[in-house]
Amino acid sequence: MKLKSHSATKKRVKFTGSGKIRLQKSAKKHLLAQKSKRQKKLFRGGKPTTTGNEKSLNRLLPYGKS
Repeated sequence: MKLKSHSATKKRVKFTGSGKIRLQKSAKKHLLAQKSKRQKKLFRGGKPTTTGNEKSLNRLLPYGKS
């Protein structure tokens, strides 16, 4: 029986080439005028997930690369 992937999670998560999960950092959508240039630059790459969070994400995305 096929497992269904969680559609909302698919839109919010990217897999790296090695199979790690990356999430976008929050607070990059608005109120950017008062944030420093460095702070906005650090939002760009996203961040890797924690191991506890990774287990639940792997359950939501059974056919991810990891």
